[in-house]
Amino acid sequence: MKNLNCDKMILAIFQDDQYDEVVSDLNAHGFYATILHSTGGFLKKRSVTVMTCVNHERLEEVMTLMKKYGERVENLFSPVFGGADPATDAPATIQVPARCGGVVLFVLDVDQSIRF
Repeated sequence: MKNLNCDKMILAIFQDDQYDEVVSDLNAHGFYATILHSTGGFLKKRSVTVMTCVNHERLEEVMTLMKKYGERVENLFSPVFGGADPATDAPATIQVPARCGGVVLFVLDVDQSIRF
C-alpha cells in the first residue's frame, strides 16, 4: 500500500454508519485513510470525516469509490422547539422531512507529505 507522491488530500464527510464500508473499500484499492468522528450541524447526527491523501493521477478513482456511498435518503427529523406542550409538560416536537446521508468531499492541494 505505497502512497508515494501524495499531492491531494480528500476530506470526505459521511454519516457515522457508512464509514466502515468506505474505509474497507479504500484499503482494498490500496489507499490509507484516517477517521475523525464529529457531529453534524443541522440534524446533530453523528458523522465521520475520512481523510485520505493521494496522487492527482488517482484522484478520480478515490472520488468514484467514495461516491458509491453517497446515496441521500429522506428521513423524518423531530426538532425540539423551545415551548412545552401544556398537556404533557414535554417539549413540543413536529416531524420534518430532511434529506440525510450522502457524502461531502473537499479536495485540497498538499505541498508536502511526510510519514515517520
